[in-house]
Amino acid sequence: MADPASYRPAPGSIPAQPGVYRFRDPEGRVLYVGKAKSLRARLANYFQDETGLSPRIRQMVYTASRVEWVVVGSEVEALTLEYSWIKEFEPRFNVVFRDNKSYPYLAISLSEEFPRVWITREKHRPGTRYFGPYTKVWAIRETLDNILTAFPMRSCTKGQFNQAQRAGRPCLFGYIGKCTAPCVGRIGPEQHRETALQIIDFLEGDTSGIIRERKKEMMDAAGAEEFERAARLRDEVSALETAGERNVVVFDENLDADIFGLEADELEASVQVFFVRGGRIRGQRG
Repeated sequence: MADPASYRPAPGSIPAQPGVYRFRDPEGRVLYVGKAKSLRARLANYFQDETGLSPRIRQMVYTASRVEWVVVGSEVEALTLEYSWIKEFEPRFNVVFRDNKSYPYLAISLSEEFPRVWITREKHRPGTRYFGPYTKVWAIRETLDNILTAFPMRSCTKGQFNQAQRAGRPCLFGYIGKCTAPCVGRIGPEQHRETALQIIDFLEGDTSGIIRERKKEMMDAAGAEEFERAARLRDEVSALETAGERNVVVFDENLDADIFGLEADELEASVQVFFVRGGRIRGQRG
């Protein structure tokens, strides 16, 4: 067994940003994967007095021979990458995420007269666009909630839609502004479909242009002293920015790529390469 002090990184060398770390044994096998809001603060916990560690973690740090990390842009990205690597490497000291559940997707049914957006674990319906997969249901629910704030559209089932048509009253989302209530004729099929296509553009990565356009509308409304509209647009911008952050780490499942990053100054240079296969970061070298 290795002494953790023999491979403990210098405290100043560990970044304070969010990230994901991996402990490896002398053969290079991944023993443990974890995420952190601050890599520096989190990794320091593993090299404290061993009496403060649980038996499982204590055995892990003495079995490992090195620790490596990857800096990401947010806690959400860290969670997604952690989940992906645990599923990929199945580290012996991780005790969570060991399941065979399918990943959730965000789906938009373009084949319907009034398209619907919803969360599903299936991915096979013709005429439906799928986005994801996501690794956490709570993240995709927050994404959908924020999207509906900026792009109100139908998210109900066919049965709920037909019931609202018969009753002549929209559901709760129609009253709180997260659906344009096509079930009661507040909006026509073409306008509703246009909203669905705007959501698709947003989820496909056209975030900055859409947010920039909403911000301009907000400033124009404020300049015209339409303060209620400006406040609504401000909320929409905030929701879109949050949804964009939730969606930033989602890759198409058909993506196979090697992604390179380069950072250099006058004395040193660092190159990192991430191996993306099937939409998942399968490995990294630097």
